[in-house]
Amino acid sequence: MKVPFSNSNEQIWKDVYSYSKLPSQLGLLNDIATNLWWVWHHEGAKLFGELSPKLWKTTEGNPVALLRLLSSKRIKEILADKELMLKIVYVHELFKAYINVKPDHTKPSIAYFSMEYGLTNILKIYSGGLGILAGDYLKEASDCNIDLTAVGFLYRYGYFTQSLSMEGQQIANYEAQDFTALPLTQVTTSDGAPMVLSVPFHDRTVYTHVWKVSVGRIALYLMDTDIPENSEWDRSITHQLYGGDWENRMKQEYLLGIGGILLLNKLGIKKQVYHCNEGHAALINAQRIADYIANDHLDFNEALEVVRASSLYTVHTPVPAGHDYFDEGLFGKYMGHFSSKLGITWQEFMDMGRTTPGSSEKFCMSTFALNTCQEANGVSLIHGNVSRSMFAPLWKSYFPEELHVGYVTNGVHMPTWMATEWKKYCFEKFDPEFIGDQSNKQIWEKIQNVPDSEIWDIRKALKFKLIEYIKTQYTENWLKNQGDPSKVVTILDRINPNALLFGFGRRFATYKRAHLLFTDLERLKAIVNNEKYPVQFVFTGKAHPADGGGQGLIKHIVEISRRPEFLGKIIFLENYDMRLARRLISGVDVWINTPTRPLEASGTSGEKAEMNGVLNLSVLDGWWYEGYRQNAGWALTEKRTYDNQQYQDQLDAATIYHLLEDEIIPLYFAKNTKGFSPEWVQYIKNSMSQIAPDYTMKRMLDDYFARFYNKLATRSASLTKNKFAEARKIADWKKEVAAHWDSFTVESFNYNAKSSYQPTVGDDYVIEIVINRNDLQAMLGIDMVCARENPDNHQLEFISSDPFVLKKEEGSRLYFELKRTTAEYGHLKIGYRVYPSNPLLPHRMDFAYVRWIQW
Repeated sequence: MKVPFSNSNEQIWKDVYSYSKLPSQLGLLNDIATNLWWVWHHEGAKLFGELSPKLWKTTEGNPVALLRLLSSKRIKEILADKELMLKIVYVHELFKAYINVKPDHTKPSIAYFSMEYGLTNILKIYSGGLGILAGDYLKEASDCNIDLTAVGFLYRYGYFTQSLSMEGQQIANYEAQDFTALPLTQVTTSDGAPMVLSVPFHDRTVYTHVWKVSVGRIALYLMDTDIPENSEWDRSITHQLYGGDWENRMKQEYLLGIGGILLLNKLGIKKQVYHCNEGHAALINAQRIADYIANDHLDFNEALEVVRASSLYTVHTPVPAGHDYFDEGLFGKYMGHFSSKLGITWQEFMDMGRTTPGSSEKFCMSTFALNTCQEANGVSLIHGNVSRSMFAPLWKSYFPEELHVGYVTNGVHMPTWMATEWKKYCFEKFDPEFIGDQSNKQIWEKIQNVPDSEIWDIRKALKFKLIEYIKTQYTENWLKNQGDPSKVVTILDRINPNALLFGFGRRFATYKRAHLLFTDLERLKAIVNNEKYPVQFVFTGKAHPADGGGQGLIKHIVEISRRPEFLGKIIFLENYDMRLARRLISGVDVWINTPTRPLEASGTSGEKAEMNGVLNLSVLDGWWYEGYRQNAGWALTEKRTYDNQQYQDQLDAATIYHLLEDEIIPLYFAKNTKGFSPEWVQYIKNSMSQIAPDYTMKRMLDDYFARFYNKLATRSASLTKNKFAEARKIADWKKEVAAHWDSFTVESFNYNAKSSYQPTVGDDYVIEIVINRNDLQAMLGIDMVCARENPDNHQLEFISSDPFVLKKEEGSRLYFELKRTTAEYGHLKIGYRVYPSNPLLPHRMDFAYVRWIQW
């Protein structure tokens, strides 16, 4: 028998990772790396960059990964570098001095829940504005020493990484995160084993590991279901942010709400105020009610009073379609067992998520949040008004203007988004401690007195940094998707630091109207090809993988950017993330935002631009409606001229071209002998002194305390003391009103005026109403409501509401009087509302019983 020449089985390989182990002398670096303090303190980021510039770049600015990859040679070099070792000690001392500050217990403590957090580009648990806002919020809470704990998800794949095909089509790539190489720590038990949170679902238990992200002084706890204890079906719950079907979304929101509260319970964390950042987390209140029933022996109505009094819901969407609605079948599959925990029927539970109780509507998380939170708010002045109109059907006897839904205009975390060059300059020219008082306009006003040339030098330096970043980061990608290398060379050659540079970066949803600039290509071609006044536009943004319209818009812009007349003049940068955003909002000259009115709830990218001397060109919507100042930016009116959106788009596009050609471009290029436009610099000074201070996260957080947190904490404490005596009292009062609401009668209605029911403006009149409560024990109130019908849509529009005065009480009879002078003229609608009155209620929407009376 012939002996075979070879005999080998299949190759067997196993991944083995070799990492650096830092010597004890460098242990201080681990302390800094595993706390995101370094993200907004440039001393920390700069230190890691000096340890290994190459690794800092290849790890995309990840200090944990960098420390693991340091070579033994480099470690020895660091240890031998006395200056660098002293710098490590210095930065660590700064870090510890910051971390060791104790929470400010004069302010209410907060539990905060959000589906996403944008803290740093290396922690991919965010998609866009909602997450960036939540991340900025945590950083500012840390800076302000707030006793706050946040809860969310640690996504295995996070949101997608964007690339473009040769044809300009968006490609969504989901890349798994290695949790061990991220700046977070796994929560463990006393024996060092991973802590496992058990979350009971309707037919099984879902298990999660828990990870802690230290955001300065703030703890963010993230749940992770991608563990062996779960089935494949449940491991995927925390795979993707906003991914999967509606059932996966239901599982995510169940886990965030129910699981989020169980997590805090397991950690022994209890706060004074519970804040839902959007409706995704609304089910926290279901679990909290169940806990009060089980642990404190309250009934449902009593527990609801306690939970409502400590809860805030923030809405970020301006349209009903933007909220989460679940079919009763799907919702019942996951929550059907929960009504028995609450001691109510399934129908009653479903009705808490319906605008019209008893109907067949889907369950809306936002409606449930409104019904279980005492307070609610939009995220700008306009959005507060839009939200009141959107939610008005829940309180049908009240006009939107009367609702309790308030607003806090969003802000941005200045230390994160202000370029280091500006921060150093402000420390020098303002006050070394100005970060702690960053919303003080008197401090910012000092920028009016600095030399114009210094402002211009900073702006020029930041533009150069952006251009270098683009050339460094995107050349390789462009070579892959442009097809023709000569085109890439042309793009790189045409990026002109002397050009007026416009930026547009945001989620590519169609209502953002990124297409407006391309309405008249001939006019645009003339603008970007004027050799005397060079102008360039940079676009970036992702479209949701399910948004075909948004993806088509990206493809359209990419195709235009590749035309010869626009090559290198219109540039699209793929994979918009926090790194690119920070470069872009500080490096361009003008930031463009063109949303469809009034669909921009707030928007914060323009606020970030403000922190860097970048001027805004935007529709007066969202934050810019409040922020715009003359000679500090440019605005398109907030008013619509046409109902037809296509016509409105054409008009707005023409307005933009006019502003570019006749105002913005001439102003920028009105340069003096020193090479800059003094008028342009004055716009920058006006913008930074008059606008920027009002849109910091510090101001936003202060507003939340002043408008919501303080009163929630005060009322919650009142309801819970003495074994929930006040909560029980209010619940009993509401039960009595509900049982006898139909029993009161109007015994008399007297209208005393000169001209009967046809008053003349200026006439005085008195109205007297007597009500017999009969079996009803509760006090009542009456108000006169004045409205006018809109002739265009025949809707009633609110004018005023005047409360009656209770003149006397005899037995069950109440005697009311209203003295008024006629102030309105024309065809009016007048009505009289009776409502239950109780000073222990926070507002009328808390118990919206109303009876309109005949007169």
